[in-house]
Amino acid sequence: MSALRDALRDLPEPAFADLLESERAYLVVVDLPGATSETTEVVVESGRIEIEARREKATPEGYRYVREDRPLFLDVDLPLPPDADGERARAEMDRGVLELTVPKREGEDGTPIEIGDA
Repeated sequence: MSALRDALRDLPEPAFADLLESERAYLVVVDLPGATSETTEVVVESGRIEIEARREKATPEGYRYVREDRPLFLDVDLPLPPDADGERARAEMDRGVLELTVPKREGEDGTPIEIGDA
């Protein structure tokens, strides 16, 4: 999990993220102001989470940008913890907050095997 935690620490400045862990899953919460479920894509592949979000903004009539610090795109590639089951991941977006739940694989801590007498 430390690789994922380190990657979240290195997100671009306008992006904020939390990483939570329970016994059964990881929860990655990413603030994506202005992004919607229609403008955000999440792909879990080859042990990685790829998040691509686009924020739509318009310039009011009669105005032009003198300075623009709010980026339109966020493209993030994060490593999954080794015990994460990316194939069962699910995501929800609510008011610009993406919540990605990635269950842990069962038995990763080792499942005791009962030994019978021969």
